[in-house]
Amino acid sequence: MRLSLDPRRAGNQLASMRGRRAPVTEAPAPERDHVVAASETVTLVLGEDSPLPESAADVEDLVRLLRGHVAQLGSRTAPGTPALLRTQQLCSDNLPEGFIPSRVYLVRLAEATQELIAHVERGGPGPISVESGRRWRKPTVNVLRGAVFALALACLVFAASVPRT
Repeated sequence: MRLSLDPRRAGNQLASMRGRRAPVTEAPAPERDHVVAASETVTLVLGEDSPLPESAADVEDLVRLLRGHVAQLGSRTAPGTPALLRTQQLCSDNLPEGFIPSRVYLVRLAEATQELIAHVERGGPGPISVESGRRWRKPTVNVLRGAVFALALACLVFAASVPRT
């Protein structure tokens, strides 16, 4: 017997949520970061463990995804940026016919998209710059662990140096 994940009503009856609209006060799901999504797609193409797409439809799907990411990232960069111009030039080209030329085009488009991602991550000037000034990188887990360890060690040394009364 499978249990439903729907919320239960007062009389232990399952509430049917089908056909109902979400309440107005409910916030929409947070939008996924375009840079992360583009990086994942580029990794699908350029990753060491990722195989070459087998069919022409797979290549077309990946090219369509990369072109969509370029459009999203292009709105976050200044017009005329060399990385953006190179990537947009590749996006405007038609997908070549044939097994090898289509895969070469896909790899070139992924590399150009990777360059555009790097430019956006560096915080290149763009029209949608919400924060002014330098953006700080998020520290990794190991950096935070090291900082906590150093703070604990400093507290231990301080506690050992205080004379006992």
